[in-house]
Amino acid sequence: MKNIDEKKKTSSEWFKVLQNNICSELEVLESNYSDSNCKFKIKQWKRDKNGLDDLGGGEMRVMRGKIFEKAGVNVSTVYGALSDKLVNKIPGSEKGASFWASGISLVIHPKSPKIPAIHMNTRFITTKKSWFGGGIDITPSDKESLESKKIAKFFHKELKKICEEYKKGSYEKYKKWCDDYFFLPHRNESRGLGGIFFDYIDSGSWNQDMKFIETVGNTFINVYKKIVIDTVNLPWNIKDKELQCHRRSRYVEFNLLHDRGTKFGLETDGNIDAIFMSLPPSASW
Repeated sequence: MKNIDEKKKTSSEWFKVLQNNICSELEVLESNYSDSNCKFKIKQWKRDKNGLDDLGGGEMRVMRGKIFEKAGVNVSTVYGALSDKLVNKIPGSEKGASFWASGISLVIHPKSPKIPAIHMNTRFITTKKSWFGGGIDITPSDKESLESKKIAKFFHKELKKICEEYKKGSYEKYKKWCDDYFFLPHRNESRGLGGIFFDYIDSGSWNQDMKFIETVGNTFINVYKKIVIDTVNLPWNIKDKELQCHRRSRYVEFNLLHDRGTKFGLETDGNIDAIFMSLPPSASW
């Protein structure tokens, strides 16, 4: 069994490896399917609070290409004391305000309305307790099209496979959690076509939990590559683009009004640009 420092090191190093792998794969897709040679622009940042600059930081990577209109892949490792707003709301914080959190978060907004937008994040957090959280979900422009439903069926099939390998029955639990979470109550509609969402994972076998987190990341790469390759050359028109901008508006509303990661980032003095990286390059209401 690893001690807590080893767990922090192993998890934070994995998130950096995954960031490298994802960015490399997206750059290859961008190069293979357009005349663009776009690369991710990298920006490092440090967390600064009340003059203290030793509270961690992260690395933003953003690419704006012809296939991926905006792709952001961020990693961060931050630590310190939770704000009064978060104490007693985060597990373990009732016994002390200190925390450590490391993770990866990505959002991809493709140019083509036929390629679904996608979000994925995984994280490891410690207070007086420790746990994993994260999720992966897909947002096609036209949720009702047979094309989108076919993509979602494949997407969910692959997610079910990895969840059931990790723990029997977990897929239905994580799928429902995702459906309930990525829902806009003020619109009475879902954000997209779902996926999985999980939090507070601490099965008693840290290595097994960590392996699941790694599998989620690797599955994202394999699944999204196939989806992009299958949809990148599909024709689209101005009505498709208008629908994409409409769908993006719902994405904006959710991330600004309801997203827990956005709220956690703001309340722990995270990097504003990194927090709002998830927002699309354009949207319309």
